[in-house]
Amino acid sequence: MTSSTPLGTKRDPNNPSLSDRLASVLPQGYNFGVYHLSTPPTRTDPLYSAPPNERPDKTYCETHFLAVSIDAQNDATTGSKRASPGADEAKQSRKRVLVLGLEVLVFTTGYLTTIFVSKADSTGYLQLLKLPKGSPSPIREVSSTFINYLLEHRRRKDIQLAVSLFARAQAQYLFPGSVENRGKHVLDDWGLVRWWCKVLNPLLECQPARMLSGGEEGSSCKGYLIVPGLEDSEMRAFLPRTAASAANWVIGHPLERISHYTKKFDWVPVRCLIPGYPDDPKSRFRDELDDEAAKWKQNTGSWKSVKTLDQFWEMMAFRQECSSGRLTGFIWLVFDTESRAELSQNDLSKTHLAVASQPATSGGLSHTSLPALPPSTPPRRRIHLSVTSSLSSPLKDSSALESTVSTPPKLSTAKKKKKKKLTGRIIPRPPHIKTQLRNYLLDRPTSTAYYYWPVEGRGDKIVDEADYKRIVELLLHLDFSTLEKATGSTRRWIAEVGMGTDWGCEVTGTRKPSVTEKNGNGAMGQVTYLTTQVHQKGQASSKARGDASVENLTRTINVLGSGLVRRKKKDDENNAPASVTTAGNSDERSDAPTVNILGAGIVRKKR
Repeated sequence: MTSSTPLGTKRDPNNPSLSDRLASVLPQGYNFGVYHLSTPPTRTDPLYSAPPNERPDKTYCETHFLAVSIDAQNDATTGSKRASPGADEAKQSRKRVLVLGLEVLVFTTGYLTTIFVSKADSTGYLQLLKLPKGSPSPIREVSSTFINYLLEHRRRKDIQLAVSLFARAQAQYLFPGSVENRGKHVLDDWGLVRWWCKVLNPLLECQPARMLSGGEEGSSCKGYLIVPGLEDSEMRAFLPRTAASAANWVIGHPLERISHYTKKFDWVPVRCLIPGYPDDPKSRFRDELDDEAAKWKQNTGSWKSVKTLDQFWEMMAFRQECSSGRLTGFIWLVFDTESRAELSQNDLSKTHLAVASQPATSGGLSHTSLPALPPSTPPRRRIHLSVTSSLSSPLKDSSALESTVSTPPKLSTAKKKKKKKLTGRIIPRPPHIKTQLRNYLLDRPTSTAYYYWPVEGRGDKIVDEADYKRIVELLLHLDFSTLEKATGSTRRWIAEVGMGTDWGCEVTGTRKPSVTEKNGNGAMGQVTYLTTQVHQKGQASSKARGDASVENLTRTINVLGSGLVRRKKKDDENNAPASVTTAGNSDERSDAPTVNILGAGIVRKKR
């Protein structure tokens, strides 16, 4: 079942649509086809395992797929068959080929919104546009803009938001046969991790002041990077070289920061902090550790071999995805909207714990004079309660626990109603004839306590989960090895998704190309030319050197002088007579070029 976004929906002029955002970052004068596909929020398995005797979070997932195509008519190798001069001419001139595919999953709960970049791939046919050398990559600009678009339309007030992905180099993800295209530039592991950091860096530098709700003082925005098997100094080489990079990026992981269990409990098992994303290396490692713990009879919610997150990442370095010369980078962006009251409460509880941990001095300070601590249970006792007790929450007050244990449950005294015996004539129901097709995909609330699904953030085509899997499976069975096959596969995929109707939108780029010669830091490079002013040692005074330096600064372009051009002497000039002077007979002078020959007594022979 499919559906399109209503065309009569009014859009906020201050909030541009996806097509307007993409037009501002695409090169000027070039046409692109944009196809945005999405699914409604659907109940799915929780990302994080719940601690013992705790209910898992109610989780919803929606999938977004963005495909970008270009016009392939300007290339001479579009096909060997000649187009017909009639109606087929217009159809032949609109041949398109996909150049980019991006799949993003949005997981939402009552505590957290996670945007997970699942797959990204290109076909390599973007070279048909013949963009000027040095112009920004449209693939990187489109990826950054699309993630930013979803991020802005999925934010919720006082709800934490995180962007997560893992970078692993592979020849092809979404477009089969595209690796055979010579124009496709496949990055290695180091280049791919560095590329994704550049894609996500604008979200950290440009968005925090605009996207965070209310602009609270407690709001923060950080990027995290961890590459198992590398040192911190080696991982810093992947970060973008910008002025705010040192303050925006952290070498490490935010798994404890984005888990609401760490704010509720004093100690949380490691397995409850590892998310279960689809096709994720750390998720597969978590499943293997769960299978190992299943053989262990004690149900404490922890693993037998891995006890801390540091041990987990150390063992990840020896996994197949992260070892044998390969690198896998894990990247997060965390946007917090924590209020000042919550921050002060957390700081106060930390202060109480710090004071309570100090021993009593001889001055008379006793434990009774300490400030009252919030009701909590030590970690060791909580583990014991989770195994032997049937209580649901280990953080309840002791008085509430006693009342819960001492008070027996009340028995229901209501009598069950007896079923009424049906008698009389059986009247059949008339059949219900459907006169119009009803779309049940849009028949759901826009905002609930567990997700936010605005109209502006939906795709051009909305499909259910089964149709989406069929569409992606069709793409994985097409062929993009040659341009002729790629154009046919593109036409078939667009027709299958649209089911006979036109969908998608045409976007014309408005970004003016700026071709610059850049150095390593991204600034304009300065070309220096040699001049005739060559200063020899001891000949030019400091004042002359100062005048020359000022003159060099005022010049815009320095051209090599004609006096520095050395020409090869002709043979006639070389045959000119020259006076020969030996060592010891240097009194004779001549205007002609002289040749000094060492005497026989000066030559030192090797002993």
